[in-house]
Amino acid sequence: MTSALDHPPPSAVADQALAPVALPPEVQRLQDQVREARERRAVLRVRGLGSKDGIGDIALGEVLDTRECTGIVAYEPSELVITALAGTPLAEVEAELARRGQYLPFEPPRWSLMPGGGTLGGVVASGFSGPARASRGAVRDHVLGVRMLNGRAQWLRFGGSVMKNVAGFDLARLMAGSMGTLGALTEVTLKVMPRPVAECTLRFECTQEQGILLINQWAGQPLPLDASAWWDGLLVVRLRGAEAALTAAVQRLMPEAGGDIVPTAMADSFWTGLRDHHDEFFTRARTLVLSGKTSGATLWRLSVPATSKPLALPGETLIEWFGAQRWLCTSAPAALVHEAAARAGGHALAWVSTVPQPVVLPPVLKRLHRQVQQAFDPDGVFDTGRLWPRASG
Repeated sequence: MTSALDHPPPSAVADQALAPVALPPEVQRLQDQVREARERRAVLRVRGLGSKDGIGDIALGEVLDTRECTGIVAYEPSELVITALAGTPLAEVEAELARRGQYLPFEPPRWSLMPGGGTLGGVVASGFSGPARASRGAVRDHVLGVRMLNGRAQWLRFGGSVMKNVAGFDLARLMAGSMGTLGALTEVTLKVMPRPVAECTLRFECTQEQGILLINQWAGQPLPLDASAWWDGLLVVRLRGAEAALTAAVQRLMPEAGGDIVPTAMADSFWTGLRDHHDEFFTRARTLVLSGKTSGATLWRLSVPATSKPLALPGETLIEWFGAQRWLCTSAPAALVHEAAARAGGHALAWVSTVPQPVVLPPVLKRLHRQVQQAFDPDGVFDTGRLWPRASG
């Protein structure tokens, strides 16, 4: 998950972008709820369709429901920009983009078991990206602007609808990965892209270490690599781009690593399952963790440098993003997982667990996070303790 610390603002930044226009009725209702919660020192938990309820501890906080903030506000296909209210179902946004041959290139998980695949606000607030993140960029790289309610009940606007519109700290992108701890998103503007002209998926038999080495060697070359995944002795690579580029890449990689071409229907099913977390690996992992058959089993999401060697942890591993994202289902103690991730230069997040596992932040990052949160939410209205301990205890 992208951290809100990736773009830290100065402490007074939350006062600089008060929206000059009247609030729509649905936003007014949310503002009233935030103001009332602040007055009685209550805590609010931002929620749309609930597709991220499984992430972190959601035991604390009255629900601030964003589902009334729905609808596409503006869409300019020629400019590759779309603006929608935060409660708009992701499925609605993607359907509109598909009609114009465009898509969200960071491939946010659609959580297919949830109605509408989650909301657009949830996409940004969670900061979760799919298989193409390593080649197309993360959620925050496509956020152009947002409107939000902070802990002071102020309706703020950051960014705009073009790429070069920010002087100083890029506060719109700060919202990506904040998980509702800085405030409630009400509107999001994103950069989109045309769908690729051609696509091809290859697979290669190899060990985990060989897979990491191969994909990083190829990532440093002029090849149309779009996504990768290693699991259970197979490295799967998706190529996207012009027909000629794909043909040349296939002719080069197949003899080099001894792979084969995956049939289109099978490839589409695999990448969809990987993106939406309902393929065999995630299904097995969730079953193992939630059934309690393995004592203390947890599905972890680890973010590490792409070239990191296998982390030598027990359990089953799936690797994405050219090696940078690693999923691990293990019964190893949390301290051991965090230690291994830190040793590799990254961090770990408990994804599916029967016991809430807080994020472990280094002291410096923890202090910076507190400062950012204090700027946006000095009274702790959105300080739910969902991912890290509450500032107020």
